[in-house]
Amino acid sequence: MEIAIVSDTHVPSRASRIPDPFRERIRAADHVVHAGDFDAESTVADVRDLADTLTAVRGNTDPAVGLPEVATVELGGVSFVVTHGTGSKRGYEDRVARLVREHGGTDAVGISGHTHEVLDTTRGGVRLLNPGSATAASPATSATMLTATAADGDLTVRRHEL
Repeated sequence: MEIAIVSDTHVPSRASRIPDPFRERIRAADHVVHAGDFDAESTVADVRDLADTLTAVRGNTDPAVGLPEVATVELGGVSFVVTHGTGSKRGYEDRVARLVREHGGTDAVGISGHTHEVLDTTRGGVRLLNPGSATAASPATSATMLTATAADGDLTVRRHEL
């Protein structure tokens, strides 16, 4: 299963739209995960239109559009816990790893955003992924996203940068 992982699009406040190469990766994916900070209800609708299936959470800049703060999904035999990661940068990885353990256990993979910095690390035995900002919203210096292949419980992750 091919998964597109994006976050912190911040459309329209910091960017006019998700870049075309990333829109194509989202369209091509079997499933899309967005870790929040869409910025507007119209951006949520745009991503929903691009995605075959979508798991999304609310970020700290998102309006009340019915998105949860935490979502769980199993794809290709891999359990994911998705959250924005809202809060201070200090303690961010520990905070997200703790939430992943609470909602999905130690075998779950955490997907979060908020920092606008790409991350693929393990913290306290929990793998954490952050795709950065798909639109290079400040403080990001480039537009980034992740794609992943999940099959039979194995996960391979790739970084894409514009």
